[in-house]
Amino acid sequence: MPALGIGTWALGGEWDFGGRPAGWGPADDDVSVAAVRAAYDSGVRLIDTADVYGCGHSERVVGRAVRPFRDDVVIATKVGLVFDEVARVGSDVDLSAAHVLVACDASLRRLGVDHIDLLQIHPGGCTPEQAAEAVQAFEQLVEAGKIRAYGTSATSPDVIATVAAGGHCVAVQQQLNVFGADEPALAACDEHDLAVLARTPLAMGLLSGRYRTPDPLAPADVRRHYQWLDYFHADRMPEWVARVDAVREILTSGGRTLVQGALAYVWGRSPRAIALPGVRTPEQARELAGALPLGPLTADQVVAVDRLVEAPSRV
Repeated sequence: MPALGIGTWALGGEWDFGGRPAGWGPADDDVSVAAVRAAYDSGVRLIDTADVYGCGHSERVVGRAVRPFRDDVVIATKVGLVFDEVARVGSDVDLSAAHVLVACDASLRRLGVDHIDLLQIHPGGCTPEQAAEAVQAFEQLVEAGKIRAYGTSATSPDVIATVAAGGHCVAVQQQLNVFGADEPALAACDEHDLAVLARTPLAMGLLSGRYRTPDPLAPADVRRHYQWLDYFHADRMPEWVARVDAVREILTSGGRTLVQGALAYVWGRSPRAIALPGVRTPEQARELAGALPLGPLTADQVVAVDRLVEAPSRV
């Protein structure tokens, strides 16, 4: 499988979680479907979503988009956050076995498929005890043929070890981009021989080069309100933009666009990495896929980028 997937958080449209905006603004479903299909036509074979994105809406859009080629793609989704589909709000965490089993069936219905290729723990604050209960449910789902494999987006080493011990764990979704990596999670993937699903490889769009201030973002855009990453927070954004400028020349080497260079960094940083950039339009999908034939940055280029951005071990 190519080392590139697409993320579909933005395809869920507007929704709230915990009293904060959690979407990327309005989404046109027809454009979203066209974006997923353009990614497929360009060689992408992994589509990552979550039941909570748009409170179920992203899964429905993905299911509609992949219907003509479902058997030729890997569908990954996530579980563990509780939401109201009608009100489009979420507010709780539940990784009990009972919830995982019910939520998986709901995801299957929304996606319109008979199995999910990769089901992942979603809540980042998951404990080993919660992970162990979720894994029990995952194994039941594997046995029932409803999922093929599972993984985790919670990245503490003890949670990764718990999920990896289950028998059908294949991947850990984790932060990895020009600005930093989750080093303990990378090490755990090496230890347990798991794939690295690199989320936010474009730093939520900052590495597209399109933004120098948060002003173009809609007031309800999650990037203005995101608690764990501050790329678009007004007081921090100038520092991040300066880092983008510092590495622009290396990232755009070899005829790459800035976006393609950001993906090339991820592949150069870890041979286990499958980048999961978000996509909203067919044009974005085609640019992302254009990075595949250009390959990773060299080891020396990765070191140079790290030096220029003074990348910490975790962002």
